[in-house]
Amino acid sequence: MSDNAQVIHIVDDDPAIRDALALVFDMEGYSVDTFDNGDAFLAAVGATTPSCVILDVHMPGQSGIEILRRLHGNGFVVPVFVISGQGDIPMAVEAIKHGAHDFIEKPFDADTVVTRVRDAIAAVGKSAEAPEKETGAFPGAETLTPREREVLMEITAGASNKEAGRTLGISPRTIEVHRARIMEKLGARNAADLVRIVLTREGPAAG
Repeated sequence: MSDNAQVIHIVDDDPAIRDALALVFDMEGYSVDTFDNGDAFLAAVGATTPSCVILDVHMPGQSGIEILRRLHGNGFVVPVFVISGQGDIPMAVEAIKHGAHDFIEKPFDADTVVTRVRDAIAAVGKSAEAPEKETGAFPGAETLTPREREVLMEITAGASNKEAGRTLGISPRTIEVHRARIMEKLGARNAADLVRIVLTREGPAAG
């Protein structure tokens, strides 16, 4: 592995998914470590920090959600994608709440996953290099996570879910999850309400 190789950790108890993703990422020049359970992953991630993690929701032992809680509690800032089936979308939304960067629905196209992971790593790099955008001291600002603040800035700048997702390296569906959380926290009824709250430093209108 070269010094510049980006490391991807794949955590899934299904060997077919592990092998397929590992092969595609390896062909794209990434260094890949695979784990068939959460404990092995957590032990490894304590020693080395990957560039991105792909984490299955359903695994023996600790679930993907439990692993996310532990990572989030330790201040883990690497983008984590959770893999979920069609019936697991509520669980995927729960994963977003616990710090997941985005979620990947089964069945998925491996090339698409690589593109999304590459975009996520690039977006995190840009976020680290760029000066933090000032969101102002509006009511409820302290309740938002850093990612929610980023999404809010995109929304208030007039970006669509698709445009915001492209900028931040996450799916439009995940933008919608964040948008709903932001509106709930700030007491906003729509995007226009959000803009007014941020720009006027006022709370939501009564009524």
